[in-house]
Amino acid sequence: MAGRPTTDTQQRAQAQRLAVHLRRLRAMRGWNRAQLAEYAGISPRALERLEGATTLYPGLFTVAALADAFGVSVDELVKEARKASGTGIVSAGYEGRNIEQFVEQLLIQHVDTVADVRLTPLSRKPGFSKTKLTGALAEAGIGYRHLRALGNPKENRQPFWDGRAAEGRAAFRNLLGRQPAPQALDELFTLAAKETVAVLCFEQDEDRCHRKVICDIARADHGLPVAALS
Repeated sequence: MAGRPTTDTQQRAQAQRLAVHLRRLRAMRGWNRAQLAEYAGISPRALERLEGATTLYPGLFTVAALADAFGVSVDELVKEARKASGTGIVSAGYEGRNIEQFVEQLLIQHVDTVADVRLTPLSRKPGFSKTKLTGALAEAGIGYRHLRALGNPKENRQPFWDGRAAEGRAAFRNLLGRQPAPQALDELFTLAAKETVAVLCFEQDEDRCHRKVICDIARADHGLPVAALS
């Protein structure tokens, strides 16, 4: 009995990775859950349990049916699902995306956690305010952290709006030298050394956003890979 909790914990972790991988593959093909269930010949309820990681021991024939629907072997499907997480940063602007498209891209790029660097995590775009965003990410198996100390203050936003982004970035870089910003940077970069973290703000173009400073520090000072959200 002493080994049982460890075994169950490992099985839950594997079930979660399989769930995320299934959602990722489905997102890459642009299928909804009902379509995948139909293509695989399984019930939507069975697929919901798999994608929600509530089934710890999926049947072999179910996994085989899903692999066949995706056009991969069972070995490939399971191997990918059991892979360890990557590391680094994804520079993620949600401008021009709805919440479903945004989460799909996060899944495709293997994002484990979203680090929100908006000063105030509110948005007029449906789904991107903190409560709704956290819920949508949780459903996809993605974590959320609000790093308020890395938000751009209101008085430094005009340069970005006026096309003086270099000026705004210089001012923001100076602000990062004051606590609690250094502590928040340490938290971010420590996490990104262990898993893939999306640094979230509004602007799709990193050059028009204060998060470019954060991403540049990650690249230059910490050697972390930084990719753009596709």
